[in-house]
Amino acid sequence: MFPGGMSPKQMQTVLKRMGIKTEEIEAEKVVIYCADRDIVIRSPNVMLTKMPQQEMFQISGEISEEEKGSAGSEDIKTEITDDDIEMVMEQANVDRETAEEALTESGGDIADAIMKLKGSDKESDMADK
Repeated sequence: MFPGGMSPKQMQTVLKRMGIKTEEIEAEKVVIYCADRDIVIRSPNVMLTKMPQQEMFQISGEISEEEKGSAGSEDIKTEITDDDIEMVMEQANVDRETAEEALTESGGDIADAIMKLKGSDKESDMADK
């Protein structure tokens, strides 16, 4: 039960009314690249919360840290899936080629690719005015 005796289904209904949607993301690993180290989360549980003005990720799992330059942190091969490309296409409203380029440039980071594409849309909109 949630606080106040609310069931998970009731909580989802309340969130939906507020314009908040949640979605579970199936992920194998999450890496947070920091200036001095990388935080690696294996077997993660990832929940995406979409609100009207922002998106938020909640991540839990087996956490470890790697120093920059340690074995495994430099030669991480990024695999970009069709699902990743389609998500970027949908969220940033771009064609497949543009989505693939953005994902490649961002090292497979979906959120970063979307933000860069949306940022370039805003810049081009400003230039048009």
